[in-house]
Amino acid sequence: MKDIVEALEKKRQDARLGGGQKRIDAQHAKGKLTARERVALLLDEGSFEEWDMFVEHRSHDFGMENQRIPGDGVVTGWGTINGRVIYVFSKDFTVFGGSLSRAHAEKIVKVQQAAMKNGAPLIGLFDAGGARIQEGVEALGGYADIFLENVLASGVIPQISVIMGPCAGGDVYSPAMTDFIFMVKDTSYMYVTGPDVVKTVTNEIVTHEELGGARVHAQKSGVVDGSYENDIETLTQMRRLVGFLPLSNREKPPTVPTFDDPERAEPSLDSLVPANPNTPYDMKELIQKVADEGDFFEIGKDFGKNIITGFGRMEGSTVGFVANQPMSLAGVLDIDASRKAARFVRFCDCFNIPIITFVDVPGFMPGTKQEYGGLIKHGAKLLFAYAEATVPKVTVITRKAYGGAYDVMSSKHLRGDVNFAWPTAEIAVMGAKGAVEIIFRADIGDAEKIAARTAEYQSRFANPYVAASRGFIDDVIMPHNTRKRIVRSLRTLKNKQLSNPQKKHDNIPL
Repeated sequence: MKDIVEALEKKRQDARLGGGQKRIDAQHAKGKLTARERVALLLDEGSFEEWDMFVEHRSHDFGMENQRIPGDGVVTGWGTINGRVIYVFSKDFTVFGGSLSRAHAEKIVKVQQAAMKNGAPLIGLFDAGGARIQEGVEALGGYADIFLENVLASGVIPQISVIMGPCAGGDVYSPAMTDFIFMVKDTSYMYVTGPDVVKTVTNEIVTHEELGGARVHAQKSGVVDGSYENDIETLTQMRRLVGFLPLSNREKPPTVPTFDDPERAEPSLDSLVPANPNTPYDMKELIQKVADEGDFFEIGKDFGKNIITGFGRMEGSTVGFVANQPMSLAGVLDIDASRKAARFVRFCDCFNIPIITFVDVPGFMPGTKQEYGGLIKHGAKLLFAYAEATVPKVTVITRKAYGGAYDVMSSKHLRGDVNFAWPTAEIAVMGAKGAVEIIFRADIGDAEKIAARTAEYQSRFANPYVAASRGFIDDVIMPHNTRKRIVRSLRTLKNKQLSNPQKKHDNIPL
């Protein structure tokens, strides 16, 4: 028996070495952790249970029958984060460059299906060279099997992808269908076709970093939701993110102990909005002063900066924050902001997370670039997302809420549950100057008359009271009481029941 046990332990040790010590050293030399080191950091200490450690590929072409390594380039299994079950797969670049074979794909599909069946999040750590060319269509079929599971799991369990090395070709589409993607700066990149193919087809000369680095996708394309300095920081932040999320759509958001008084007043908010309506202020300050202990996990921080999205807690329970950011483009809604916020709102609705919306929006971004880029359709995504959402929705208008953007930002007309305004709120079709120049265009040459008309329009419409008189605003509140009023509203909405008409699925304007 002792010999058998020792033989098993020897097999385990060999499997844990992956592609061997030389390749592990090369991985470390690039500033990257190995697949198993990443899993150990991500999960609670000692909680990981590995599956399929001894699986090998079944290829006999191109001499592959002489190259078999246990695990076949991916580490799979489950463990816990803060005691809650999480399924994980981690691609091992030391084994065949992490390339995907049929056996490799089957390992991933197994944990995908287990996560679905047991109602637990799935986290994928990517560091791979794409499909294993020696297996041809077998590898392509393996990718499609993974893609199908991603689609079926969407909206059922949270799916998180972390790009920690190369991620190209077929490998990029699985992350693209997950809920969140994060990257590691300088050591990771993702693209459909690499620099060599780009040069051949388009004659462009571009580096890996310029084509698909973390900065490109976090700031320009919006493909990823955030990027971090190194493997350790990235995995630490993933642990933090998971703490905000329910394990599946069958659960309510998690609640953690909090020492922050739900009735806490915040006097500094009374002076947050500047006297000059064109002066910017930082909406993130409002979020941090309202959320429990100022804890806010931002999603998409570097993309579409004119809108803020992310998770916080109220009375210990997770909420999603969406807020226009006057510090960037005056908080206007453009293509990037609409896409970013719509996706976040839909995630929250999938997973029963209440949505708190802070509004200071002068309208939609004008211009040919936006119109040619399809602003109408992209703006409609955000409208659609808010309208279909059935989770509790609390909205606070702090300053401007002009035109169609007022409607879009979780207005009462889109089934907002509780809609507040600060006394500084201006709810109107447009700003006073523009409105007067249209209504009284005959007086445009008379500066005195125009000034008088503008002052009249401002006093009559540039306030929250017209909307409040129609019941579109439930109450005009003091800024320092914002946290208290939101908390109390969420309490009343704990047992909210609302459903959309029966349908196979909706047809959001993609």
